[in-house]
Amino acid sequence: MIPVIVPVYAAVLALLLVLLSFRVIRLRRAERIGMGHGDCPRLLRAVRVQANFTEYVPMALILLGCLEIQQFSGYLVHGLGLTLVVARLAHAVGMSRESEDFRFRVSGMAATFFVLSSSALLLIGAAIFPG
Repeated sequence: MIPVIVPVYAAVLALLLVLLSFRVIRLRRAERIGMGHGDCPRLLRAVRVQANFTEYVPMALILLGCLEIQQFSGYLVHGLGLTLVVARLAHAVGMSRESEDFRFRVSGMAATFFVLSSSALLLIGAAIFPG
């Protein structure tokens, strides 16, 4: 079976990464900072939002891809993929605001951890108890 679900979520998340990256680039130009954050709180926040995204999303996509390859339910893979997209959007919105909205940030991280841990546990379970 050719994976058809996870590539869609990977593409959507790639577009979100591009948006987060453009935000960093725009702030770098406005503040004339080529490297690092130059003690600019807005740039530091934008860089951390982008970095946090790149720290968690690749592993989540790998796990989701493994679930799809192992032929777990398409509904399950879609549910986890959609949860990941919403989680990363919530986290980015919550963390991007200067007066941080911790509800979005915390719920985004909690949902990301849910996707990571549940995917990992499902794959471990499938390896221990095949078929």
